[in-house]
Amino acid sequence: MSIIPSIASRLPAVVRDTFTALKHPNYRLWFVGQLVSLVGTWMQATAQGYLIFDLTHSAAYLGYVGFAGGIPTLVLTLYGGVLADRVPRRTLLIITQLYMMLLAIILAGLVFSNLIQPWHIIVLAFLLGIGNSFDAPARQSFVVELVGHDDLANAIALNSSMFTTANAIGPAVAGITYAAFGPGWCFTLNGISFLAVILALSLMRLKPMVFESAHKSAVHAMGEALHFVRRKRAIILLLTTVCVVGMFGMSLMSLMPAWAVDVLKGDVKTNGWLLSARGVGALMGALTVAAFSARTVRGKLWTAGSFLLPILMLLFSFMRIVPVSLAALVLVGWAFMTVMNTSNALVQLRVTDALRGRVMGLYTLVFFGAMPLGTLILGWLAEQVSAPFAVWVASGVLVCYFLIIWFRFPEVRKLE
Repeated sequence: MSIIPSIASRLPAVVRDTFTALKHPNYRLWFVGQLVSLVGTWMQATAQGYLIFDLTHSAAYLGYVGFAGGIPTLVLTLYGGVLADRVPRRTLLIITQLYMMLLAIILAGLVFSNLIQPWHIIVLAFLLGIGNSFDAPARQSFVVELVGHDDLANAIALNSSMFTTANAIGPAVAGITYAAFGPGWCFTLNGISFLAVILALSLMRLKPMVFESAHKSAVHAMGEALHFVRRKRAIILLLTTVCVVGMFGMSLMSLMPAWAVDVLKGDVKTNGWLLSARGVGALMGALTVAAFSARTVRGKLWTAGSFLLPILMLLFSFMRIVPVSLAALVLVGWAFMTVMNTSNALVQLRVTDALRGRVMGLYTLVFFGAMPLGTLILGWLAEQVSAPFAVWVASGVLVCYFLIIWFRFPEVRKLE
């Protein structure tokens, strides 16, 4: 008997339920490799946002970066989903990781050489968006190869806990590194961190998968996925929610550099702590969903998070004391991840393996496509009026949306 199953057998039931996907060796490799890489990713995202704000002193530029990174998503993500159903996903992931590592190294080189300009950051964000358009559908649909169908919902929740653990650690480390050594080292460490997930992918022993024939045109393959989704009312509702929350919930975080300086009168370390606080809350939300992954309460969790998210965002907008703001963002992170993680699991549990890559490509499209539009809108509102006003607008939109869901689509509360 291996060490991890032996330890797991002696843990309380709720703990075993929370971490059950870790019994799979391939998933353990994935979890560790991705965790290291994602810490680097969050370091770069945090340092990049503060750097462009430091260069321009403009909240609008924060929106431009987010928008530039999302443009490729609108064009390429559906094709990325088609590709994820046609080629080995491990191979596709290794290629995207190498590509994104190269972009991080280029960004670091521009900073170290003192050549960095705002337009460099915008262009590199656009190029990174191209990589994400192929990486995200492959990554989302790859999980079933690691754990099978029985533990899929738990693995999805643990994926989010991995993402949010990195979100909690990365920004804080980035703030300290940026203040002590400058942004170049944040980008360098991100480049190095990609080696962890590439190594993990290389060490996995995967069962052969049957992939879709490439004889069909990409347009026809995309049409099959759209036809499938159109006949599933629950999936349409969940994808719409991902779009709205991505636009007006996730995009809140793009304002944090301006919020740290203009609202809380802080600096780069304050920005890192704000992002990390949201990450701590998101981790708590992901673990909450993981703990209940074997129970039929996903619709209730989704509903609780949906109402708490805009209320907590509104409360955060009135906070002017750093510790209180951090506490509010922890709760915002919990609510956000409860909604998004549950939505992801509910979609994947309703998708066939043959269409998984394409449907998750559509999922990625609505999330990563909506988020840059939200950052553009909120960045513009923050520039024209104020950052708190932008958050008030976002909260109001979310309240209206979830009230419509509550009255018009009560079946969502019963989803399992």
